[in-house]
Amino acid sequence: MSTRIARIGFHTRPRARAGPGALGALRLRLLHLADLHIGKRVCDFPMIGDQRHVLGQVLGLLRAGTADALLVAGDVYDKSQPSSEAVALVDWFLQGVADTGVPAIVIPGNHDSAERVAYAGGLLSRQGIHMAPAFDGRIEPVMLADEHGPVAVWPIPFLHPAQIRHFLPDAKADTYTDAFRALVASLPLDASVRNVAVAHQFVTAAGVTVERSDSEVSVGGLDNVDASVFDPFDYVALGHIHRAQRVGRDCVRYAGSLLKYSLSEADYDKSAPLVTLGPKGEEPGIELVPLTPPHDLRRIRGPLAKLVSADVVSAADAQDYLHVILTDQDPQVNAMARLRDAYPNVMSIEYDNARTRAAGAQADAPADEPREDPLQLFSQFYEVQNGTAPTERQLAIVEEELEGIGVM
Repeated sequence: MSTRIARIGFHTRPRARAGPGALGALRLRLLHLADLHIGKRVCDFPMIGDQRHVLGQVLGLLRAGTADALLVAGDVYDKSQPSSEAVALVDWFLQGVADTGVPAIVIPGNHDSAERVAYAGGLLSRQGIHMAPAFDGRIEPVMLADEHGPVAVWPIPFLHPAQIRHFLPDAKADTYTDAFRALVASLPLDASVRNVAVAHQFVTAAGVTVERSDSEVSVGGLDNVDASVFDPFDYVALGHIHRAQRVGRDCVRYAGSLLKYSLSEADYDKSAPLVTLGPKGEEPGIELVPLTPPHDLRRIRGPLAKLVSADVVSAADAQDYLHVILTDQDPQVNAMARLRDAYPNVMSIEYDNARTRAAGAQADAPADEPREDPLQLFSQFYEVQNGTAPTERQLAIVEEELEGIGVM
């Protein structure tokens, strides 16, 4: 089964629809978004205008009949206490989705407050906007349907093992993988129907390297969930990793972030998976619908005088967000001011010349590796497992034990 790039507006034929949650007779198509990070600033540049632009594209796809349901796999906001401007943009977007009649299933991610995302969820669900509630030990599916029968969409919010252990005390839940395996086993899945999971975790597969970016948060691989946990599902809509990619099976997939939120994402175009579900047992079709921001985030490289020349400036959009690499051998006076005269959205400058390369080689010279503080490592591990930092008393007990075995 292949994955291919689709053009915006692909499949715009009218689709029979009987209202939210009761879809028409054609194969169900799901548009998968994640990691919106509404309200985010990159190098102190506000992204809210670019976010509105791309969300407008998503609304255009829904109005055109491109998809029958929308999945948003977490990190709706960039902060757990979002700005009023960010809340207003999400409100505008959800109103727009509701106006299309396309149902949406939205979960909170690790950047979100689950309670804030779930606010007014009962009222919104009447409009077909299903906001996952804060986890209380139960996960209720949102039921959709097409010509092949029902589809159960399971909205699984971002969780720590401690939250799962609290409600499943008899389950083995020492690691993220164990905890989520127990959680999935507790769900009343009907194996005869198609099941879709929406989740926001660091999901990995054996032998597969997940390609990450600088704008994600993880703790040394301790928080990974093995992809085999989601084997009972026919499609797994993931959020958390900002580069679009599959994880093992083609139907276990990160949508990627709405925009490029770090320099490490400069070379990757953004898209949204459009997932077409067939009958039970058939692999879904997946097409990547491009999402085009008003301003790209890219690198430019060269001597300052050349970069600010008219020919170079006019060769691409001068309004793009730029990370500039200057190759001049000597520091340039007022380099940022001169660059921003030509490119208003320069985010950063660095030099790459003989001097900086020599300094880098010196920094990379072999040295005695500093020993990591075992107490700090324990504290990080405890917080990942339990969702809260250890108390002073707990740290004192661990420190005493470590000293007793000669580790400290």
